[in-house]
Amino acid sequence: MEDAGKIHQSFFEEVILQQCGFTRKEVSTGPGFGIDVSVVDLPNDMAMALTSDPLSLIPSLGLQESAWLSVHLMANDMATTGHAPMYGQFVLNLPAHFSSSDFKIYWNHIHQFCKDIKLSITGGHTGFIEGQNSTIAGGGTFITIAPKEKILVSKNAQPGNVILVTKQSAITSSAILAMSFPETVKNKLGKEIYKHGCSLFYQSSSLKDALIAAGSFGEVTAMHDVTEGGVLGAIYEMAVASGNGAVVDDSLLPIGETQKQICQLFGIDPRFCVGAGSMVIAVKKGYDINVIDRLREEKIDCTAVGEFTSKENGIKLLKDGDVTNMPYLEKDPYWEAFFNAYKNGWR
Repeated sequence: MEDAGKIHQSFFEEVILQQCGFTRKEVSTGPGFGIDVSVVDLPNDMAMALTSDPLSLIPSLGLQESAWLSVHLMANDMATTGHAPMYGQFVLNLPAHFSSSDFKIYWNHIHQFCKDIKLSITGGHTGFIEGQNSTIAGGGTFITIAPKEKILVSKNAQPGNVILVTKQSAITSSAILAMSFPETVKNKLGKEIYKHGCSLFYQSSSLKDALIAAGSFGEVTAMHDVTEGGVLGAIYEMAVASGNGAVVDDSLLPIGETQKQICQLFGIDPRFCVGAGSMVIAVKKGYDINVIDRLREEKIDCTAVGEFTSKENGIKLLKDGDVTNMPYLEKDPYWEAFFNAYKNGWR
C-alpha cells in the first residue's frame, strides 16, 4: 500500500472484488482487472456504461493542463466502448488556499473541454479541504447510453485478434516530465526535444482514435486505453481481462525518439510508463488493415504489434529472437522517476 499509483491486482481481487455490495442482475460488466467501464443493462436492449477516475490539479503543469487531464483521462476510458461520454459528475475536493480566481479559470477549462466533446455536466460536489496538498483534486464519473450490442468492453477480445496500438508509447509521462522539469530537459537533451516533449501533452486524448477505429464496421472486438504500466501493461491487462494469452513483437512497439530520450534521462522504460493518448485495439484478423487505414486517413498513426492467443499459450514478448513471459510491473516507474527528480532539485 506504500507504493504510489494504482493498487496491486492481488489486493484488488482479494479485498475489493470480493465486497461489491448488493448483486444486481442488470450489471452485466462490473469491476474487474483491466476493465475500463462498467455496464448496466437497460430496457429495450439499451445499456449504460460508466467510468470513474481522479481529477488532476497539478501546479507544475498549470490550470488548463490540469483541467485537460481531468476531462480526457476519463473520456479515454469511456472511449474504449466505442462511444463518447455523454454525462459527467465531478467531485472537487480542492485545497483551502485555492483562490476563487484560480477556481474560475480551472472550472472554465473543465466546462470548455466537456463542451468540446459534447458532454453535459450533470452534477457533483465542490468543497475546499484544509491540508489538501495532493495533485488529485477529487474524482469524477462519466456515463453514456447506447445499444448494448454496440458497447465494447476490454474483456471481449478473442484469440486470433490482431493487437493494434495507436500513436506512440509514453506520450503522457514524457510530456509531463518535460513540462515539469524544463531546465533539466533543455540542458540535457536540447530545446528541440524539450519543445516536442511538451507538444505531446495534447496528444493524450485517445477519444478520436477509438471512435474512428470502432466506427460501425464490427471489425473491432475490444479496446483498452494505455495508462499506468504503459503499452505493455495495457496489453497484459487486456489479455487477463479477456481470458486470453498474447504474443507481442517488441521491435514493432511504436516509441518516438523524443520519448526514448526523455525516458532515458529519467531512467525509465517507455514501454512500461504512463501512456495516455495511446489506445490498444483488438481487431478481427484480416480487418486490421482497414482500421489502420481509417486512422491514418485522420493522421493518427497505428501499428500492428502482435495478436491475442489462447490462454494456455501465456502472455509472451518476442525480443531479439527470444520468446519470454511478458513482464508486468505492479508499480509504474514514472512515479518514482518524477519524485526522485523533484527530491534531487531538478528544475
